[in-house]
Amino acid sequence: MNFNLTQIPERVAKPRMKGITMVMDKGLSIEESKNFMSIAYPHVDIVKLGFGTSYVTPNLREKLEIYRSYDMPVYFGGTLFEAFLIRNQFDDYISVCKDYGISYMEVSDGSITIPHAEKCGYIEKLTKHGTVLSEVGSKDAAHIIPPYKWIELMRAELDAGSTYVIAEAREAGNVGIYRGSGEVREGLVQEILTQIPEEKIIWEAPQKAQQLYFIELIGANVNLGNIAPAEMLSLEAMRVGLRGDTFHMFLDKEMA
Repeated sequence: MNFNLTQIPERVAKPRMKGITMVMDKGLSIEESKNFMSIAYPHVDIVKLGFGTSYVTPNLREKLEIYRSYDMPVYFGGTLFEAFLIRNQFDDYISVCKDYGISYMEVSDGSITIPHAEKCGYIEKLTKHGTVLSEVGSKDAAHIIPPYKWIELMRAELDAGSTYVIAEAREAGNVGIYRGSGEVREGLVQEILTQIPEEKIIWEAPQKAQQLYFIELIGANVNLGNIAPAEMLSLEAMRVGLRGDTFHMFLDKEMA
């Protein structure tokens, strides 16, 4: 870091498997991607090209090369996987990932219904081609999944080969593990954590209050996803107690 401060929580060093930050790129330009990486790359672990934006992004290869120059893993949003799948183009999806040098893949079923055994089968197949992240939870706010089912689905997907399971929230943070207001479904989260290792879960947390909740619950090295590029340094500061919300969290009691 730029100067010495005591009582800063230790962040796992990159490349890390815990304490990761997944950023959602919803359409940065080539120059914006360069600028984003120039300031934030030490704190970013994975970049997701949100939903189906990779299909309509001009100069996609050039953009991917920018991220690749920083050794930054990039993957296409789970919605794109579902778009291929519903069109019976699963093999084409694999070919596209290979063609673009994408070695991280997201398997989700937030927009379409996939029998869970079949979803786990796709996870198993894709582990032969790279690192698999699988998303649990529906994008439909009316579809409430009980806690025991979240646990059952997450465990099965990890057993099928997912490196991480992603707790669904959408880019707005108002479904899945959150209520429509953006409030955390605390009972659900805490019940999930009784059965699923926290280091294997990426919590989608696009809103500051959601990020704060998970930092307070799990600590500086919680896995967080769907972070906006412009919020990246703000999040890292909050992780280490250098934002008002967490200022006293890591200080000795007599100093707090």
